[in-house]
Amino acid sequence: MDIFLSINNREQVIQLPVVPSEFKIPSPMNNEVYTTINQGDIKLIGQRGLKGITIASFFPAKDYPFLRDRSHKGWGYVEVIESWIDRRVPIRLIATGTPVNLAMVIDNFEYGVQDGSGDVYYSLALSEFKFISLVKKKV
Repeated sequence: MDIFLSINNREQVIQLPVVPSEFKIPSPMNNEVYTTINQGDIKLIGQRGLKGITIASFFPAKDYPFLRDRSHKGWGYVEVIESWIDRRVPIRLIATGTPVNLAMVIDNFEYGVQDGSGDVYYSLALSEFKFISLVKKKV
């Protein structure tokens, strides 16, 4: 499996060089609980909430044999993601070999060094972005 992040219909694409050992995508529901006089609590099924994911791994500063991509070194990946944050555009997350292909926004990007390797460890929190489609009423 490989994980790709891109903006503007693949205008700029990065492949994560080190795939995280696991990821989970919560698929929440916006259900509501109401308290009634006669039946106590009841639950009404709501609409789907926004999916999310947090990816944690590292951007290598040097070449390792297990890397999936060698386009950038360490801080180069950080610069690309920071530039996307500044542009305020949704990104596309694709995990090959899975049905994961989601438009998302960056909620948080945390990065730094933790050892003498020079590698940049990061945590990238994303949430689903839904494109709004307005229906024009005929008058």
